[in-house]
Amino acid sequence: MKAGWLLALDQGTTSSRAIVFDAEGNEAATAQKELRQIYPQPGWVEHDPLDIWQDQLAVAQAALRQAGLGAGDIAAIGIANQRETVVLWERASGRPLANAIVWQDRRTAEACARLKAEGAEGLVREKTGLVLDPYFSATKLAWLLDRLPGARARAQRGELAAGTVDSWLAWNLSGGRLHITDPSNASRTSLFNIRSGDWDADLLALFGIPRELLPRVVRSSALCGETAPALFGAPIRLGGMAGDQQAALFGQACHGAGMAKNTYGTGCFLLMHTGGQAVASANGLIATCAAQTGDAPEYALEGSVFIGGAVVQWLRDGLGLIRRAADIEALAAGVPDAGGVVFVPAFAGLGAPHWNPAARGALLGLTRGTTAAHIARAALEAIAFQSVELVEAMSADCGQPLAELRVDGGAAANGLLLQFQADLLGVPVLRPRILETTALGAAYLAGLAAGVWASRAEIAAYWARERTFEPRLPRAAAAARMAEWRRAVRGTQTFSE
Repeated sequence: MKAGWLLALDQGTTSSRAIVFDAEGNEAATAQKELRQIYPQPGWVEHDPLDIWQDQLAVAQAALRQAGLGAGDIAAIGIANQRETVVLWERASGRPLANAIVWQDRRTAEACARLKAEGAEGLVREKTGLVLDPYFSATKLAWLLDRLPGARARAQRGELAAGTVDSWLAWNLSGGRLHITDPSNASRTSLFNIRSGDWDADLLALFGIPRELLPRVVRSSALCGETAPALFGAPIRLGGMAGDQQAALFGQACHGAGMAKNTYGTGCFLLMHTGGQAVASANGLIATCAAQTGDAPEYALEGSVFIGGAVVQWLRDGLGLIRRAADIEALAAGVPDAGGVVFVPAFAGLGAPHWNPAARGALLGLTRGTTAAHIARAALEAIAFQSVELVEAMSADCGQPLAELRVDGGAAANGLLLQFQADLLGVPVLRPRILETTALGAAYLAGLAAGVWASRAEIAAYWARERTFEPRLPRAAAAARMAEWRRAVRGTQTFSE
């Protein structure tokens, strides 16, 4: 086996995870801790930044202990993170000024609507590839600056720092020496010009964000600093960072134009690599920066579903239908179909391709014969239905159908879900040997910078499929199910008006 171990920090919406990988991309140790969710009022979602940092540090230290490794054994650390979530902190002390506002949070919907009414969406889409939606970071950061006493003046004096979760982790890992981000994260803020590769003066003015707050943008794969020695007993190099979905795209070896993956995490995120071209979507998708390993920019076309695996968490925590998330497959398999039940989990509005922040969830088709098993099956089907909408939009934008879909994320362990996904799509769904491709992508980016691997081609050779799900449902039947879904979605949007 080649020398060199990588430590991947995978800071997600609902958990913080650390995985040690060897030089052949195999997991050597894993530690994970569930992240506390804060819901101050309906539509608001927050995290305590100190929870994020302390949990991530604890699992990193635990993973190293579990692997029997020390700091000197680690070639580099790679970071993957929940993306649009924003943190604001004090430079001198490192103290966060407020809770982080999470990507799911909808408190700035009115601000986005006002900017749309003023005609700003064209400028935002042209420069960033994004739509105007509370999902992205800029309006969240502006909200903090406007409501925390003295924050805006302090920001202009250079006393404060802000960034997405990768920046917050890099700051703390380095003992406050590094304030950095990468293009894949920067491109999720609505402040970054994806064509010039820098923060954009027009966008900063539009959203009222002082440039002094923002991190330096570095390549996704680059040796950019070291951890503070006290954290792991000795310094470890920081070698890579990428937003979780772009990290997963890299971990799935989707390095070339036309290759696509779907991650079933808290949300569902379908990304197709588009090479050096930022594709302007006409079908409700967004252009975004892919992980950048060299000087040339790389792009992806993305569809984002806000509620994917989170619907399973809601069935567990909100309704008490299951004790563990993994129990949903057995419960759903207890019935042959959903019994006419359609579940639209628009708990945080609807993302791509609808972009309706006002939509709310709905359970339709209930009868006296509806059971917990029917609701569980409808929840799994909702994840697949939403993903099909993304594939259809992506195929329309690119002018060619998808030949296969590589999948990953926690819910990709669910065979019932993936079989239904293949049935609806009518193409093979490929599940890789390693499902934690977000962390794996972060490790690959760090290892590439540290010289553990010489090229992306070498990394791609490690990708291996564990199982292929072939479609079984006749196409007419699949079309009928999608028509049923679309009727249900129209109903939720009508309800929200």
